[in-house]
Amino acid sequence: MRLTQILRASASVAAVGAVAFGFAGAASAQDQDQPATVDDIIVTAQKREQSLQDVPIVVTSLSQEALQDAGVRDIKDLQILTPGLIVTSTTNESVTTARIRGVGTVADNPGIESSVGVVIDGVYRSRNGVGFGDLGEMQRIEVLKGPQGTLFGKNTSAGVINVITAAPSFTPGFNAEFTAGNYDAFGVSGSVTGPITDTLAMRLYGARRVRDGFYDVIVGGGPRTNTDDQNQDFSTVRGQLLWLPSDATSVRLIADYSNRSEYCCVATPVILGPTAAIVDALSAGAGVAGPPYGAQPFSREARANRSTEQKIEDRGVSVEVNHDLNDAATLTSITAYRSWETINGGDVDFSAADLFYRLPDGNFSFGLDQFSQEVRLAGRTDRLDWLVGGIYSQEDLSRNDSFLFGAAWNGYLSTLGASQAGFPGATGTFLRCLTAPSTPIPVPGVGPVPANLLCASQGFVAPVVAGPLYAPGDGYLDKYAQDSSSFALFTNNSFRVTEQLELTLGLRYTREEKSLDTAQDNIGNNGLPCAAARLNPVMAPGQPLNALLGGGLCINQTNPDFDGRNYTQDFEDDDVSGRFSAQYRFNPSLMVYASAARGFKSGGFNLERSSAPRAANNTSPIPVDDTSFASETVESYELGFKSTLLNRTLLFNATAYQQNFSNFQLNTFAGIGFIVESIPELDTRGVDMDFLWFTPIEGLSIQGGATFTDSQYGEFTAADLQVPSRFPALSLLPGNTVSFAPEFTSTLGLNFDRSIGNGLRVGFSLSGKYSSEYNTGSDLLPAKVQDAFSLFNGRISLGSENDRWTLEVWGQNLTDEEYYQVVFNVPLQGSSFSTLQTSGQYAGSFYNPAADTTTYNAFLGQPRTFGATLRFKY
Repeated sequence: MRLTQILRASASVAAVGAVAFGFAGAASAQDQDQPATVDDIIVTAQKREQSLQDVPIVVTSLSQEALQDAGVRDIKDLQILTPGLIVTSTTNESVTTARIRGVGTVADNPGIESSVGVVIDGVYRSRNGVGFGDLGEMQRIEVLKGPQGTLFGKNTSAGVINVITAAPSFTPGFNAEFTAGNYDAFGVSGSVTGPITDTLAMRLYGARRVRDGFYDVIVGGGPRTNTDDQNQDFSTVRGQLLWLPSDATSVRLIADYSNRSEYCCVATPVILGPTAAIVDALSAGAGVAGPPYGAQPFSREARANRSTEQKIEDRGVSVEVNHDLNDAATLTSITAYRSWETINGGDVDFSAADLFYRLPDGNFSFGLDQFSQEVRLAGRTDRLDWLVGGIYSQEDLSRNDSFLFGAAWNGYLSTLGASQAGFPGATGTFLRCLTAPSTPIPVPGVGPVPANLLCASQGFVAPVVAGPLYAPGDGYLDKYAQDSSSFALFTNNSFRVTEQLELTLGLRYTREEKSLDTAQDNIGNNGLPCAAARLNPVMAPGQPLNALLGGGLCINQTNPDFDGRNYTQDFEDDDVSGRFSAQYRFNPSLMVYASAARGFKSGGFNLERSSAPRAANNTSPIPVDDTSFASETVESYELGFKSTLLNRTLLFNATAYQQNFSNFQLNTFAGIGFIVESIPELDTRGVDMDFLWFTPIEGLSIQGGATFTDSQYGEFTAADLQVPSRFPALSLLPGNTVSFAPEFTSTLGLNFDRSIGNGLRVGFSLSGKYSSEYNTGSDLLPAKVQDAFSLFNGRISLGSENDRWTLEVWGQNLTDEEYYQVVFNVPLQGSSFSTLQTSGQYAGSFYNPAADTTTYNAFLGQPRTFGATLRFKY
C-alpha cells in the first residue's frame, strides 16, 4: 500500500467505517449530496482492502457508528448485531466463550484453545477471555463465519472476530464521553489524536468505568462482606504512534494496558435438589436462594459466604511495519508481545454454607505470556492477487488451581451420609465409623449402640481416622506450566480467469508443539478419609459407603493418589489447512461463489485433575497420566451469492453451509471440575443471510440478518472416547443437537439520523435479536434449556450538525428480558445420571428426570440498563 493510500485510510476512518455494514451514521459521515451505497463497505477478510461484495466469505462487518449505537464495548455486546453468534461468561468475566453457527469451546479450562479466534489489530489472541475488555475506539469489527485456517493466526475452526481499532490521524482531533446510568453506573473516556511532526502522528485513548453489581448477595456467616456481585470497575489506556519515514514505509506502534478489579460471579438456583435442605441448615440462617427457601432466580438474590473477587491485568505492545517494494509488492511485519493474568476467588458451592471455596490470593489464577511474529508479502498483477507469509508464536501459560474445604464441609458430609448411606435409623452419621466416635450412635427402636459394633455390623472396620475428617482449609493446590510454540507458512492467491470468473486458493502448513509440567498436592488431611475408606469392604458397588464416594469422599479433589504427583507431558502435531473458492460475477449486481475449506485447531492438555475407574468392582478413581486430547479439524463447504440492488443501495447476501468436525474438543463440567474429551463427530449445516438497505428516506437505514442452523453430534459410544468412563456424563450427546446452537437466530436494526435545522441533528436507533430455544449445558440435560427470547437495545440522540456535541439517552435489554447465560450442576449437590458398569467398562447410562437429585444454578443474562451519554468532539 502506497503512503497516499495509508494517509487516505487514516483520514477517512469515519467515512469508511460509517457504512461498513453498519446501520448508523452513514448520512453524517457522507457528503449530503452523495447518498451512501453498498460500494462503501470495505473489509479486510483476505488481508487486503476489498468491497464486501467482492469477498467470497460470509462476513458481518460492523462500523464504529453501528457498534456505538448498539452499545457495543466488548465482544460479549457484539452478539446483538450478529446472527449466529453467542457469547457467554460463567464463573468469572475472564471465562468468556464465543460460538459461531453453534460451534465454540467452553473457556473454563485454559488448556483448551478457542474455536472462534479473536484478532485485534492483526494480533491473534489465543483465548476469548484474553480478548475480553473495553476495545476502545473501533474503526470496525468483522465477524468471519466458518473456518479461517489460512490467514488469521491459528486455531480458528469455527470463525474469527477481527477487530480493527482507529489509527492515529494527521488531522488534529479530540473527543470525550461521559456516561451515567442505573446501578450507579458512571463512565468517562476520551482520546486525542494529531501530528507530532510532519511524519509522526499519535493517538491516546483512556477510559474508566464503574457500576454496581447486578446481584444482591446474602453472605450468611461470611467471611465475605461484599453484598453485590457482577459489578464493573476497570480502567484502560491505549497509546499509538504512526510514523511515515518515507513515501514507501509506515510504522504503527500500539501499546495498551487494562486493569479490572471486580466481583464476579455468583449464580441463582433454577431447580433445588434434596441437598438444598442440608445446605439451608448449614447456612447460618441465610437460607438457600430459591424456593422454598428464598426468591426466584430472576430476583437476582444470591447466596455466597466467600469472595468472588477477580483481578485482571492485560497489557501488550505491537509494531506493524508496511513497506512498498517499488510498487511490485508490499512487505508487512507484525511483532507483538502480550501478557495477561487473572486472579480469582470463588464460592464454589454457590450458597451461604461454608462448604468449599477458592481464595483470591493467587492460588486460583491463570496467566498467559505471548510473543508472535508475522511476516507477509503481497502483490497484485492484472490478473493475480498473491500473498505469502509465515508466523511464529510462543506462549507461556501458567495455571494455579486450588480448592479448599470450609467449616461446614464435615457437617455436610455427615448429614449427607446419614441420609444416603443405608445405616439403620442413623440419626448421627455413619462417617463416625471413620473417626473413632466418643459416643454411641442412637438407633430408633434399639437404643444407643456402640459405634464399633454398629459399624462392624455393616462390614466396616472402625475406627481408622483420628480427629475430624477435614479441617477448615484442607484441600489441594495444583500448578500447571505449559510452553507452546506454533509455526506456520501460508499463501493465499486469487486469479481472475476472466472478467467474471475468479479462483482463490489458500494453503497453510502449521506445526504445534506443547509441553506441560504438572505438580499436584493435597493440603492438610485431605485424602486421608478416602485412603481410610478404601481399607473397608463396604467400598463395593451397592454397599453403604459407595453412596458417599460420589458425594465427596473419594472424588478427584479428595483422592490421595493425586498427592505429590509431578510429571511432564509433551504434545506435537502438524496439519495442512486451506481454502479453495470459485466466484462468478454475472453482472455488477450479482456474484455467486462456492468454496471448500479445511480448518485445524491444535490439541493440548486438560489442566484439571483427571481420573478413570480403579477397577471393575471399585469406583474409587485413579489419576490419568495422559491428559492430552487430539487436534480438532473441520471440513467446510459453502454455496452463496452476494447481490447489490436498488441502484446499489440494497445489499442482500445468502450462503448455505455444511461443516463436519472431527475430534471436536468438548470441554464439559464434570460435577466439580472440567474435562476435555474429543467427540468423534459434530456436523452443522444451515443458511446465513444478511441485508442492508439505505432507504430513500433521508437518514434512514435498515440492517438485519438471520442464521438457520442444524448442529448435531454424531453417534458414538464409550469405546470411541479417550477415557470410556466419561461416557455416562456425555450419554445424551450422541445424535442430539449441540448446546448453544439455536435453530434460528435473527437480527434487525433501524437507524435514523438527519438534520432538523438550526444547526442540530436528531437520531434514533433500535437493535434487536431473536433466538430460538437452545440447551446451555454441554451435557444436554433438560433442565439447562433456555427458551426462545428476544433482546432490544436502543438510543435517542440530539446533537450539533458538526458533531461537536451529542447527547444520547439509551437503554440495553429494553424489555428487561429474563434469560440464562449458562445453567449448570451445582458441585456435589445431587446427581443427574445413573450408570451401568459391566466388567470394568461403562456400557451406558440412564437419565431419569424423576431420579434427578441435582441442584441446578444459572449465570443470568444482564438485566435492563439505561442511562445518558454526553459526547464532545473537536
